[in-house]
Amino acid sequence: MTPQDDLGRAVEAVLFAAEAPLSVDEIKAHVGAEADVRGALAALAALYAGRGIELVRRGERWHFQTAADLAHLLRRDREESRKLSRAGIETLAIIAYHEPVTRAEIEAIRGVQISKGTIDVLMEAGWVRPAGRREVPGRPLTYATTQGFLSHFGLASRRDLPGIDDLKAAGLLDPADLALDVGETVMEDE
Repeated sequence: MTPQDDLGRAVEAVLFAAEAPLSVDEIKAHVGAEADVRGALAALAALYAGRGIELVRRGERWHFQTAADLAHLLRRDREESRKLSRAGIETLAIIAYHEPVTRAEIEAIRGVQISKGTIDVLMEAGWVRPAGRREVPGRPLTYATTQGFLSHFGLASRRDLPGIDDLKAAGLLDPADLALDVGETVMEDE
């Protein structure tokens, strides 16, 4: 291989790995300031011409894209991701830590009534499922997390959920809650 081939491979690798289109100077920052990046880009553009992907220049930036005549093969209906509301996050956490749990138990822990839509959103996301009915009067429906919940959050099982000490160490607990815990401990000691 010639040095020009090595440069072409390096430029190709940088462009494939880039999250966004790159300028010649940004490419040079990866492959060397003295490199003939423009020549390598021209060679790559010729190499990829007429293929399934192509090297294109947009303004002063370069990137790989699907060939325009094949774009229809890749079109799919995209689901728009929505940010989970605070109520949704709290409800999901309660279900994960207390499953199987009923709506009334969730409301008792949260201290407020939850809307039906909150659990529906969690079920649509594939993180929560109905887990049967409690054998008590009224036979309320219980909820539990799904395998999709575990995979989305990178957990092997519910036992991998962080404990209270882990949450405190990560700074994820509200300082007001921590102050209340300390106050309750002091009152118990008296």
